[in-house]
Amino acid sequence: MRRFRIAGLVVAILLLAGVSYGGYLHVIAGEWKTLEPHFAGTCRAVAGVPGAEDITIHPNGRIAFISSDDRRAGQRGDAKVGAIYSYRLDFPEAEPVHLTPAAPPDFHPHGISLFVSPGRPDRLFAVNHRAGGMADEADVGGAPHSIEVFDFVGERLDHVDSLTDPLLISPNDIVAVGPNEFYVTNDHGTRGQVLRLLEDYLLLPLSFVVRFDGTGFMKAVGGIAFANGINASRNGDKIYVASTTARKLFVYDRDPATGRLENRREILTGTGVDNIEIDRAGALWIAAHPKLLTFVEHTKDPGTPAPSQVLKVTLGGPSGFSTEDVFLSDGTDLSGSSVAARYGDRLLIGTVMDGHFLDCRLRR
Repeated sequence: MRRFRIAGLVVAILLLAGVSYGGYLHVIAGEWKTLEPHFAGTCRAVAGVPGAEDITIHPNGRIAFISSDDRRAGQRGDAKVGAIYSYRLDFPEAEPVHLTPAAPPDFHPHGISLFVSPGRPDRLFAVNHRAGGMADEADVGGAPHSIEVFDFVGERLDHVDSLTDPLLISPNDIVAVGPNEFYVTNDHGTRGQVLRLLEDYLLLPLSFVVRFDGTGFMKAVGGIAFANGINASRNGDKIYVASTTARKLFVYDRDPATGRLENRREILTGTGVDNIEIDRAGALWIAAHPKLLTFVEHTKDPGTPAPSQVLKVTLGGPSGFSTEDVFLSDGTDLSGSSVAARYGDRLLIGTVMDGHFLDCRLRR
């Protein structure tokens, strides 16, 4: 009888611990936040680009590049070929232009990065999930992930190279720091659905950043919970990494000579940060998921809208940084924002799953 009582007590303790942790998870995921939508500007929905997960704007401010993949179709077992689009910012009511019509059936782009260097074609790098789906859904045999390299020549993208490596286990975003050098985030450090779920829901810091130095891949830095967006300062001496489940922004010092990264600081954002873009003044524009569990449900069910958020993070000043909540939506205009790219008074906001992105104008 005593043995049964002890067993019952153990079960009760485990249930209580599970309930307590579930409540804690809902708190840190933002599920109990009260959101007050706001934005000092106007937005136009631009259709025809499903899953505009990443957007980057050319330094000249005239053109944006958009990574697109119809993830809803993939979930239905009817995967479509992904694409890279261009979008002119200097034309009123511009429409996206398909730049990769000759892409193979296994082209499913995710994060992208543009490297511009005088005297040579602009170079675009794209994370590609060859098996389809998101990074953690394409972990199959062979080489399911690659980095595709393109040169932008005469309003078209010419494919230059396709790079694969066993270290690309769950690539999410990329930042180029040279014509043949870049860093890539792996948003998980384990393989297999069960282990990755444990990573996510136990907030385990097992994901990491990989560096390609022009000849090979190597691990650059680890100890991150869901390493997501990545970008570099304008002079290349800093690397920024968004940790989605930890709700942090990592700032690393980068040695341009060796490519080595050293953790400089961690900024708690209080929201599920995603991709990072940088404006001409060096400020970071970060799209975010203020309710992470709702976003997870949205990826499964289009009938469940997920809030969207855009932060502007400025480094420097007395406290070392400042954060401005620029855009907050309940998800009815755009669900699950994944990127916010700003140039002048224009702000392009992309999304993981929706069939459109937002072209917004900021009020100055």
